[in-house]
Amino acid sequence: MDKSFIIDEDRKRRLGFDEVIFGASKSVALLTEILNEYTEKKSNVLITKLQADKAEILLGIFTTAFYDKESEVFMLSRVKNSEDTSANIGIISAGSSDIGVANEAHYTLEYMGVKSHVIHDVGVAGLHRLLNQLEFIKTFNILIVVAGFEGALPTVIGGLLPQPIIAVPTSVGYGTAKDGVTALHAMLTSCANGITVVNIDNGYGAAMSAFRMLKLLEKK
Repeated sequence: MDKSFIIDEDRKRRLGFDEVIFGASKSVALLTEILNEYTEKKSNVLITKLQADKAEILLGIFTTAFYDKESEVFMLSRVKNSEDTSANIGIISAGSSDIGVANEAHYTLEYMGVKSHVIHDVGVAGLHRLLNQLEFIKTFNILIVVAGFEGALPTVIGGLLPQPIIAVPTSVGYGTAKDGVTALHAMLTSCANGITVVNIDNGYGAAMSAFRMLKLLEKK
C-alpha cells in the first residue's frame, strides 16, 4: 500500500527549516506512522494544533516526547537553545488568555533553533504594564504581538517602537469578538504603519514569519 504521507526531506535545503506537521485533522494512527518515520531517521519533528487526547496516546508511545497542553505543541524532543545569547525575538501577549498562542510561537522558534522571550499580560486594559516593559521590549529585533478582544495591542506597540511587528489575533473575547474576527479586522485596519498580520490563533505562522526575517538579517 502506498504511504498516505510523504515527508518533505528537501524543505531544509529549499527554505532553511524542516517540515512541520499540522496535527488537528490527522488521526492518531497516521501521526504514529509519521513519528515512527522521523524516529527511524533520528530526526526531531514539530506537530502543531494537536489535541490533548491524541497527545496523551502519542506520549505513551514516544516516551521522550514533549507536549504543551496550552499551545497544543508536540515535539519528539525538546530543543535546548544556548543560554549565552540574547533572544532576538520578543513575543508579547495582551492577556493570560492569549498564553497558548504566544507559547505556540515560542515553541516553534525553539524547534527552529531560535531563542525567544515571552512577555505575558501587558494588554491595553493595563497599559502601565506595557510601558513598564518598554525599554526591555526595545532590545528585540522582531516583535510578535498576540491579542484578542478588540486587538489593539499591536497598534499601540507599532506607534511606540520601530521593529517589525507580526500581529496575531486570537479567538478570545465575548460576543462581538466573533472568535477572533474582530481582532483580525482591527489589526488589518491598524493605523500603525507596516504591521504584518497572520491568521487567527496562528502562533506558528507568526513564528515562521519572524524566522524568515531573522535569517535575512543574519545574512547581512
